[in-house]
Amino acid sequence: MKRFFLLGSSFLLLPVSGHPLQKKSPIPDRAAQEKARSWVPAYEKLEKEGELSRRVERAYSIFEHCELCPRRCGMNRKKGERGFCQAPAQAMVFSAHPHFGEEEPLVGQGGSGTIFFSNCNLRCVFCQNWQISQEGQGWEVSDEEVAEMMIKLQKIGCHNINLVTPTHVMPNILKATQIACRKGLRLPLVYNTSGYERLEILKILDGVVDIYMPDLKYMDDEMAAKYSSGAQDYPEVTQKAILEMHRQVGELFIDHRGIALRGLIIRHLVMPNRVAGTEKFVQWVAENLPKSTYVNIMAQYHPEYKAFDYPEIARRITREEFLEAMDAAKKYGLTNLDPHSLRNRDRLL
Repeated sequence: MKRFFLLGSSFLLLPVSGHPLQKKSPIPDRAAQEKARSWVPAYEKLEKEGELSRRVERAYSIFEHCELCPRRCGMNRKKGERGFCQAPAQAMVFSAHPHFGEEEPLVGQGGSGTIFFSNCNLRCVFCQNWQISQEGQGWEVSDEEVAEMMIKLQKIGCHNINLVTPTHVMPNILKATQIACRKGLRLPLVYNTSGYERLEILKILDGVVDIYMPDLKYMDDEMAAKYSSGAQDYPEVTQKAILEMHRQVGELFIDHRGIALRGLIIRHLVMPNRVAGTEKFVQWVAENLPKSTYVNIMAQYHPEYKAFDYPEIARRITREEFLEAMDAAKKYGLTNLDPHSLRNRDRLL
């Protein structure tokens, strides 16, 4: 397992949110403190009830006719067939390491225990991790090895297990979680996804995942189809998925250290020329979720991979484009924006 941690020590491959603040969040009220003290991982409850084994069995059966994501390729991955994501039946991992560039409630002092899974069901033309998501760089690993990664990340002080691009390896993740739980894993699971998820699959995860962290990349079907490999249904599918995620875990809940234990974090990357439809995004959040939902409006877009083939997204965003996005969040009354987004705004004003 050493190779994964060595790789991880030198690569921070997700869009980063800056260095974590050292200042702790305000201490929650007494009821919240009591809730935090009594908190246990969602998956531990299912394991004690015997339900986690049933979920694992159900999830693994999907590999015989894979419909884990909305593309519903129908390949028999158990027999070696590969669909759009090009993933084998075994999970492929590029790295596993403490990540200090995630949202502050995930990072704390010990970092977010991030496992980067290879391949992807969305395959965006501007992906900043394209070597992993589209070239499939990484190593095939057993579920037992993934469980070992989880335990190692816990032992070195990470605050959660952050599963990056998990959709196409959900069955492997469930089995690995069960194995790790039996070995003493007690950290929140973060499902770090593009948001392109089927409701039927998310319901298998109900009571397993503690923190959902989806993207909502676009609000326009044509933009989604153009930049994410024909995924024209992305806006509709992802909006429904986020509502289901919120139903399962609710708003973000943190402990006295400011560390997230459960809830929803939504990411939205501002893109050049309003490609992402940011104002429509914040309006949708304000009208369909609590305005106190944790939202990270990200400014770090830069052209990568095939983005230079599309002139309209072949540049970084401007100061004006980011400030327009933040103004929209204020206009629609969002009250729980990521602190790094707010600092970016304040620096630019």
